[in-house]
Amino acid sequence: MAEAVIVEAVRSPVGKRNGALSGIHPAELSAQVLNGLVERAGVEPALVDDVIWGCVMQAGEQALDIARTAALSAGWPETVAGVTVDRQCGSSQQSLNFAVAGVIAGHYDVVVAGGVESMSRTPMGSSLANGGNPYGESFKARYSRTPNQGVGAEMIAEQWGFSRTQLDEFSLRSHEKAAAAQDAGAFKDQIVGIKTKDADGNDTVVLEDGGIRRGGTVESMAKIKPAFKEDGVIHAGNSSQISDG
Repeated sequence: MAEAVIVEAVRSPVGKRNGALSGIHPAELSAQVLNGLVERAGVEPALVDDVIWGCVMQAGEQALDIARTAALSAGWPETVAGVTVDRQCGSSQQSLNFAVAGVIAGHYDVVVAGGVESMSRTPMGSSLANGGNPYGESFKARYSRTPNQGVGAEMIAEQWGFSRTQLDEFSLRSHEKAAAAQDAGAFKDQIVGIKTKDADGNDTVVLEDGGIRRGGTVESMAKIKPAFKEDGVIHAGNSSQISDG
């Protein structure tokens, strides 16, 4: 049985909604990461058997197998296959799991696993546009009520007794740790700089995550209005951000 090993791992910076990475097509964004990966690893793209790419919102610019279009956009040979995986929030992790299983089974020698989501350009709910309906009659008969993620988070907080103060303090500590790590250069080795255009149309290279919030306090967060429930605990300050990367 073959042993699966990770040869190299890279990522793009994570951009916030309508931020530094919102101007680049997700296939082009993926292509730059793919090329950064093989450059660091010293691997010829022609040796790659498959690109397994996770993506939740497979609509619009992220439709039609973005794994394949990303590899072709990167200039890789047409012999390199690509497949896109949707296991919702675990899509990229599942891509890695499939890659590992493929190597162990002897199906792959060299495989790339990762993912992309440009939530600025292909926002949540894009699959519902133009009358799209992912739920058939049998599903709706079984689950007559399907709350969105925000409402679901409120239900979890209520069930397990998480207070707004607890959530705000946890979120604040998370951003403080991220800011400290960024200042210490902890992310530099894992990030591939992304070439794009800035708001004025000038060439630029994005090198740092854009969603880390600095200078927040529990008092300032307490002023933010709940997003999903009038007396709720979930709001923009303690939720995961809308990201591109």
